[in-house]
Formats: sequence, structure tokens, C-alpha cells
Amino acid sequence: MTAQQETRPHAAAKPVRWAADAVATMREGARVRLDYSAQSLWRVDRMIEEIRREGPPYAAVESVLRGFGAYAGEVIVRQTGAEWWATGGEHWVRTPGGRLWDPVEEARRCFDGHGSLRLLCRDAVAMG
Repeated sequence: MTAQQETRPHAAAKPVRWAADAVATMREGARVRLDYSAQSLWRVDRMIEEIRREGPPYAAVESVLRGFGAYAGEVIVRQTGAEWWATGGEHWVRTPGGRLWDPVEEARRCFDGHGSLRLLCRDAVAMG
């Protein structure tokens, strides 16, 4: 067994926790329920857009965006049977077809006005 194979189960620990924190924060703070469905990513994209319009510095919302990205990754994992992978502090989702997806970076792209977690999930489910 290679070192990479040994660390794969561990790779999911942080993003799963970040996603759960995002779900709890949305439920308690914004009264928005996130249920790990692809449809719920519409709400997440809208929340990121609202945050972006308020104009906070990136550093102020970095952990929120990380949580939203991890949440989108968990949606992909649950819909496709994908796995979380981690290298050098970065986390990706590897779908069964072998493709790597970076939902945390996509959340950052959403904040910059150039991304969509909903579309990332749609593509990951369609392309595997």
C-alpha cells in the first residue's frame, strides 16, 4: 500500500467537518437549510453572490467560502461515490472516472464572480 492510499480516508476529515460547519452556520445564522442535494447548491451560489455584493475583503470570508466549497464537494461525493483527496493542504474530489475537481477553489471563483458550485456539481455528476 502506498503512502497516498494510506492517507486517503484521512483526506475527507477536514472537508467533511468544514461542510458540516457550513450547514450548521447556514441553519442557525441565515435560517437556510442545506440538505446535501444538488438543488441546494442554488442557495449556496446565491449566498456567495450576496456576500460578494457586500464587498468584504477575501480574508474576512475565506473560511466561509472554504466551508461552502467543502459542502459542494460533499454533494459531489454523495451523488457520485467520489472520494476526497488531499495534498499539501489542498483538498480535491476524485470522481469514480478518475477526474479531479476542486470545489473549494470554485467557491473562491464564485466570490470573484466567475464560478458556480451548482454547475461544478452538475459537470462532476455528468462527467464522472
